[in-house]
Amino acid sequence: MVIQGMTATIQQLDRVVIRFAGDSGDGMQLTGDRFTTDAAILGNDLSTLPNFPAEIRAPQGTLPGVSSFQLHFADHDVLTPGDEPDVLVAMNPAALKANLADLPRGATIIVDTDEFTKRNLAKVGYAVSPLDDGTLESYAVHPVALTSITVEALAGTELSRKDKERAKNMFALGLLSWLYTRPTQSTERFLALKFGGKPDLLHANLLALRAGVNYGETTEEFAVRYEVGPAPMKPGRYRNITGNIALSYGLVTASHKTGLPLVLGSYPITPASDILHTLSGLKRFGVTTIQAEDEIAGVGAALGAAFGGALGVTTTSGPGLALKAETIGLAVSLELPLIVCDIQRGGPSTGLPTKTEQADLLQAMFGRNGESPVAVVAPQSPGDCFDIALEAVRIATTYRTPVIVLSDGYLANGSEPWAIPSIADLPGQRVAYTTEPNAVDDKGDPVFHPYLRDPETLARPWAVPGTAGLEHRVGGIEKADVTGNISYDPDNHDLMVRLRQAKIDGIADTIPPLEVDDPSADAKVLVLGWGSTYGPIAAAVRDLRLQGHHVARAHLRHLNPFPPNTGEVLQAYDRVILPEMNLGQLALLLRARYLVDIQSHTAVRGLPFPSSALADVILKAVNA
Repeated sequence: MVIQGMTATIQQLDRVVIRFAGDSGDGMQLTGDRFTTDAAILGNDLSTLPNFPAEIRAPQGTLPGVSSFQLHFADHDVLTPGDEPDVLVAMNPAALKANLADLPRGATIIVDTDEFTKRNLAKVGYAVSPLDDGTLESYAVHPVALTSITVEALAGTELSRKDKERAKNMFALGLLSWLYTRPTQSTERFLALKFGGKPDLLHANLLALRAGVNYGETTEEFAVRYEVGPAPMKPGRYRNITGNIALSYGLVTASHKTGLPLVLGSYPITPASDILHTLSGLKRFGVTTIQAEDEIAGVGAALGAAFGGALGVTTTSGPGLALKAETIGLAVSLELPLIVCDIQRGGPSTGLPTKTEQADLLQAMFGRNGESPVAVVAPQSPGDCFDIALEAVRIATTYRTPVIVLSDGYLANGSEPWAIPSIADLPGQRVAYTTEPNAVDDKGDPVFHPYLRDPETLARPWAVPGTAGLEHRVGGIEKADVTGNISYDPDNHDLMVRLRQAKIDGIADTIPPLEVDDPSADAKVLVLGWGSTYGPIAAAVRDLRLQGHHVARAHLRHLNPFPPNTGEVLQAYDRVILPEMNLGQLALLLRARYLVDIQSHTAVRGLPFPSSALADVILKAVNA
């Protein structure tokens, strides 16, 4: 459908993938975030993929310093940030070179020609500008002197030239807002809040934003504008949310529902730090945050808070989870609720600090000494991080156990529209401490036995220190069953090990069965996933079904224990394909547990799976 407008033809599109890319100081994350917010306000469904350089400040104009933000917005259900950008906004030669291979032929490229100097070209190995040598002849290239036009637009301000140049991201945002028929009022309000105390900067950014819009209106460079209509969504109030913020809100909500004060012990680490930042601003909801001196101190503070009757939480990534292992083992022995949020990133060691991976599953399962089982859960989308926080707290407080939440960098930083739930509709119940003795001694006097278990959950009582008559000892040395006295008895140790495992196994009785999406009811191939592979798998399966292929799909959110019908589901299909952003860790566990020949499909590139690549893998299995 084409509508003739006043200044340009407006073409209706069903979807667009845009990638903003530039130097780490060019404000690409802010630009992408603001465009995302405007898309959400217009009712588009969307998914984003911020991509940060690992260096705090890489040399300007170099490939290691390139920062990008990809947004997929559409008039229908969006499952991934998109495999290939339809539009690349490149603020310098490094941004172009780092992202050019991802573009399909015919894609639109908007470049800041002011930055294509000999010096900047040489930094990334260009002997001749790709704008002049035919390298980009297969693309729709729009050269725009973004920097100099921005500086000219701010000529009446008293800012230095350097400060004027910094506003070029707002010019780019204004231009793209015009090109895709986006209003700029919400960004103007955002700028007013951000720079309210700095009127010169506020004025400059507003001028640059409006200059970008005006450039689009007046230039002959763009003959067509585009419009993407709103996506159908269930009625409700929505907001755009990232996984880390959703996880933070979920933890606070769980604290409210259980009646437990939330105490976060954390050491800053990418990509988990935003949880600490978010929770530190929510003190009015009974949240205490402790920025500890190291990872071990962070988890120690959280476990100490749990001993004191609070909801103890610690956040980290893979390297920090390794450091926290001994204290998590102590929590297993003490049988206290503890939430450990591991926002996975590329490893090993420092690895790829700002890139995503799913390689901590085996560490979460077995990365402690002795038999020390814990519950493990994983969100499947940014919005689901909220729900998984509630589930983790339910398990931890009901069964008196540590729970490891395995999110990852893709979910943590990515965003999507999220329907704000009603507190009254959310699951959860008040947690009651033990306040009275629970047994009698040989003389008939009341006593407290800290390891006298609930017959259904096998959870031990949770007594707040200082409660009269409930004095008891805890520690890392093995306890005697029921009494909690120190015990080196072999039979008692065997019993306690089996009781702790049985407690974790029993969680399966309270989690929902594994749901299978198999509309044809005759599919021979099942695609199974966990964590952030949900979106790419769902998109690939949807595309194959539109082509007439019968494919089933299932997704695991509970990884220890597995849902009770997992083995039955796996054995019902001729072939099970399991994509993972590791070298097959969940496949290893499922093969060992259920003796099913899982076809593992793996990649460890620091990026989410492209749905088109998964579709090719699945199609081969279907045809076989």
